[in-house]
Amino acid sequence: MNNNKAHPLGVPSNNAVDHQTTDQHPGTVTGFDSWLAKLILHYAGNPRISITLWNGETFYSGQGAPIARMKLRDRKTLLDLVRSPHVATGDGYSAGTIEIIGDLSEFLVEAYRGQARRGWHVSFADKLWPSGKRLRHNTRSRARDNIHHHYDLGNEFYRLWLDERMVYTCAYYEHPDATLEEAQLAKMDHVCRKLELKPGQTVVDAGCGWGALALHMAQHYGVTVKAYNISHQQIMFAREWAERIGLSDRVEFIEDDYRNITGEFDIFVSVGMLEHVGPERYRQLGAVIKHCLKKSGRGLIHTIGRQNPRPINPWIAKRIFPGGHPPTLSEMSPVFEPYDFSILDVENLRLHYAKTCREWLERFEQHTDEVADMFDEELVRAWRLYLAGSAVAFEVGTLQLFQVVFAPPGNNDVPWTREHLHPSQPAQG
Repeated sequence: MNNNKAHPLGVPSNNAVDHQTTDQHPGTVTGFDSWLAKLILHYAGNPRISITLWNGETFYSGQGAPIARMKLRDRKTLLDLVRSPHVATGDGYSAGTIEIIGDLSEFLVEAYRGQARRGWHVSFADKLWPSGKRLRHNTRSRARDNIHHHYDLGNEFYRLWLDERMVYTCAYYEHPDATLEEAQLAKMDHVCRKLELKPGQTVVDAGCGWGALALHMAQHYGVTVKAYNISHQQIMFAREWAERIGLSDRVEFIEDDYRNITGEFDIFVSVGMLEHVGPERYRQLGAVIKHCLKKSGRGLIHTIGRQNPRPINPWIAKRIFPGGHPPTLSEMSPVFEPYDFSILDVENLRLHYAKTCREWLERFEQHTDEVADMFDEELVRAWRLYLAGSAVAFEVGTLQLFQVVFAPPGNNDVPWTREHLHPSQPAQG
């Protein structure tokens, strides 16, 4: 990696961190340091995690034997944990100033459960330094910057650990032994069946990723698609793919914001975009859908969500997904209610996403040397933490995965049963 470039995570290079923390002796542990370590454990819900300071002194307040240990390299790391526990944990683990001794996933499960015991809405840092921070509005320019930060790390990076179709959303495991490739294909068919796609229909895909779903709908269900995305690298990849398999005349990939969708369509679909829109823009998204969806049409929104409202993890928001917000079902209501959309079906695929993230993490771990060559070891550790943390969040229930099917008011051309979701011969290819 060229160290003159800005780091993809927006943090100093690992060399800079090492210089800062190793050239200065961390010093002896004071009584104040010990008090802070105990305070962290208390406000973390007394998890079965111990904290070891730079001199080897260890603190623990949980019940039974600890399942993991968090070792801090210096006093600055300790102070950072008090000031901003989520960001400091993520940055410290990424930079190597925090070492997790034990299984990372078990550490994260215990940390999440400890937070749940204390209450998710108030941390010890909030008590000491109330921030009063509000969600940043996702303007068009900010949305583009946010997407560039995450998705434009490079197609080669994602190609290392995604499935062969480059699907970067929750898979659907029809049976426990399904491969990631099979599960992603099953997810696309699951979406298409929910929408009851028919040959000749027109579809608009808002936030199409690398284009797999748009191309699948056209190839296997006989529809024509306009697919919108503001990631330049993803759009270029999708256009080349469409040209290669002869679908350029039926799938148009448009590098533009969802707010600029024009035309009228039988179907609206958005898989993995709503979490990037921001609640303050949900009503605007609903207006876009109302104007582009025929009165006889149907829509589907697939999004990461929560069971109760709270902000995204601050480290994820700062380093991985700036501008992201997983909504609750009630927070999603401004997309539907002001425009009288009928909610036809809601499904939660939370455990499917946990398994998807586990699959991604396993594949990522097989390619960490290549990732380090592309970027550095700090990004390797950051994405390991992000993927493991995401899997755990879905497993323990702090994150959900909602699929919501809806229709314009008065549209009676809707299924009476769910029989259409379970055909004997799903599409293959």
